[in-house]
Amino acid sequence: MALLFILPFIQTAVRALTDPGPQNFAIFFTDPVYSRSLVTTFVTALFVAVVALAIAYPYAYIMYAAPKAMTAVLMVLVLLPFFTSLLVRTYAWTVWLQETGIINSALLNMGVIEEPLQLMRNTLGVTIGMTHALLPFMVFPIYSSMLRIQPDLVPAARTLGATPSLAFRTVFLPLSLPGVMSGFLIVFVMSLGYYVTPALLGSPKDSMLSELVVNQIEQQIQFGTGSAIGIVLLVLTLAILFVGTRLVSFKDIVTGGRP
Repeated sequence: MALLFILPFIQTAVRALTDPGPQNFAIFFTDPVYSRSLVTTFVTALFVAVVALAIAYPYAYIMYAAPKAMTAVLMVLVLLPFFTSLLVRTYAWTVWLQETGIINSALLNMGVIEEPLQLMRNTLGVTIGMTHALLPFMVFPIYSSMLRIQPDLVPAARTLGATPSLAFRTVFLPLSLPGVMSGFLIVFVMSLGYYVTPALLGSPKDSMLSELVVNQIEQQIQFGTGSAIGIVLLVLTLAILFVGTRLVSFKDIVTGGRP
C-alpha cells in the first residue's frame, strides 16, 4: 500500500500544489470546461449504474432461481468478457455502433430507419460500452446477496396469502437490497475513473475527467493541472464512498452482503 498507492498519491498531491502552484485547483473550479466535464462524468456514471442495475437484477435472479447447471452457464457468460482485453471489447463496440456498423446496416436494410442513427460519439455509446464492461460488478454482489435469502421465506409468504408479486416485493426484494446497493456503488465509483471506453466511444465535446487528465499530461504537458484534476476526482470518489458506507456497510460492499 505504501509503495504502490500512498507514495504515488503524495507525489501527485505535491505536484498539484507546486507545479506551478495551488492555482491548479483554482483553474479547475473557475474554468467552465472542467465543471462541464465534472457534470458529464457524474451523469454518465449514474446512467451506467442505473442501466447495469436494470440488466443485472433480473439476470442475477435467474441465476438464483435456475438449476445449478444453468447457473454455472449463466455465470460463465458473465465472466467471459474478462477473458478479453477491455480495449478489444471497446473496439468491438465501434464495429456495432458506428454509422456503417452492424446495427445501423441491419436497420437500414430492413427499412426501419432512413439514415444511420448516432449510436456512438455521445453519452449513449459510452453508456453501452461501460455497462457491458462493468456488468459483472453489478451481477455478482446482487447474486451473492440473493444467496443469503432463506429459500423458504417467499413460499411462507405465499402460504400466508401473499400473491407472487407481493411476496417478491415485500420479502425477497428488501432482503436483496444490500447487494443492490453494493453493486450500484461499485459500478458508480468505477465509472467515475473510466478512460478507454469514453475515449473511444465518446465525444471530445463531452469528455469525462479521466480524459482531461490524459489530455493535460500527454498533450498539454501540464502535469500540475492533470494532477489537480486527479486529486479532485479522488476526493469526490472518497466522499461518495463515505456516504455510501453510511447506507451499506463496507463489508457488504466488498462481499455483496455475504456473511
